[in-house]
Amino acid sequence: MEWKKILFWKKEAKTQTLPKPTEIPDEVGRYLVVRLKKDPDWVWNLKAVLRPRAETPHIYDVRVYSDAAVRSMGLAVRDYHSLDAHPEAVLFEGWGDRKKSIAEVRPVNDVTRAA
Repeated sequence: MEWKKILFWKKEAKTQTLPKPTEIPDEVGRYLVVRLKKDPDWVWNLKAVLRPRAETPHIYDVRVYSDAAVRSMGLAVRDYHSLDAHPEAVLFEGWGDRKKSIAEVRPVNDVTRAA
């Protein structure tokens, strides 16, 4: 019978929805201020988009950007992949670990604001 070949109960694989932009995680902010010697007032006004890693959800990839600069470019950031087409908007990129409260980020573009 032909109808037995069709699997009605088979669910389609869910696509992972990524988190919306948020304030930078504490571990990322500390890394920028302490290790990279950036101005704390500037750092804590930045925004971030995260992408959890599938194999270890407490570890995430992060992109840090200036919300004001992105708005002046006329861009709308919805998630991590929104900045794929606009690498010039990304100030820092790296990873973080919520369990160990550590992070490591590197400057992507010329970041002129320093302490």
